[in-house]
Amino acid sequence: MAEQYSSWLRPAGAGLYCVPGDFYIDPHHPVERAVITHAHSDHARPGHSAVMATAETLDIMKLRLGEGAGRSMQPLSLGVSMQVGDVTLRLAPAGHVLGSAQVVIEHKGKRAVISGDYKRQADATCLPFEPVSCDLFITEATFGLPVFKHGSDREEVAKLLASMAAFPDRTHLVGVYGLGKCQRLLSLLRAAGYEKPIWLHGALLTITQYYIGRGLDFREVPHVSEAKQLLAGELVLCPPGALADRWSRQFADAVPCLASGWMRVRARARQRGVELPLVISDHADWPALLATIAETGAEDVWVTHGREEALVHELSRQGLRAKALSIVGREDEGE
Repeated sequence: MAEQYSSWLRPAGAGLYCVPGDFYIDPHHPVERAVITHAHSDHARPGHSAVMATAETLDIMKLRLGEGAGRSMQPLSLGVSMQVGDVTLRLAPAGHVLGSAQVVIEHKGKRAVISGDYKRQADATCLPFEPVSCDLFITEATFGLPVFKHGSDREEVAKLLASMAAFPDRTHLVGVYGLGKCQRLLSLLRAAGYEKPIWLHGALLTITQYYIGRGLDFREVPHVSEAKQLLAGELVLCPPGALADRWSRQFADAVPCLASGWMRVRARARQRGVELPLVISDHADWPALLATIAETGAEDVWVTHGREEALVHELSRQGLRAKALSIVGREDEGE
């Protein structure tokens, strides 16, 4: 029964707390000891005393948070078990962004997996999701509604390139999140044969350079400040918020685009003033959520941050013991 896990793994003031290990997973307030699944800001908050995560996640936290990343930082290697208090802890790849991991906890013969954010689509910029058999699986539900089926990211990139060919005098300005989405789109564009420079907003440079330092080859990705003209016919990546900034007016009749799983919802695209929506998501869609849960073999499933009710209803209909955790503090930064 789910109650057997609640005695040692439960929501507390700062988030999900492992009692016998005395640590939180992705806490939203400063704590003494935190295990962080990945470096998006809604999971990796500043101010913790001790932080455990993959080396890449710790590096990116330092780049983003500076001294606030944590007073003590301990890198954990994927697949290597360690004793933390009265539990055994290890990390497994989550397939979300570079360094992202699931947290695998074993205690008194039971195994719980906290997935963090994850996707099942192939992504050359991070390790693929690794299914881990478990008794309790804690899953995200960002796109936990049947309407969300993401489709092929390669087809979305082909749509972008077709638009660029159709409007050779306009700048295509694509909103992407700085960690994960930017680098994934760069990789997809290069794989699709796009060889011209891909211009970057300054806010995207630091993390992209970190990816390059880890062996990713995006070829020429200059800062827009290096451009000598209005970049007509060129491709520019920027944070989503910059699409509506005065900054965006410097380009040649810009085509505003946004790469996000939310672009499946046309009303969201219209609200953001997006002319070319690109459905490219770094989260699992509805079929992938259900397939992943089935793959784990878990009989207990806790659902957090997202469309919890629909997924809980469907899992309960399938005979699983499912409940919503309703943990606060989760946002859509990774989208």
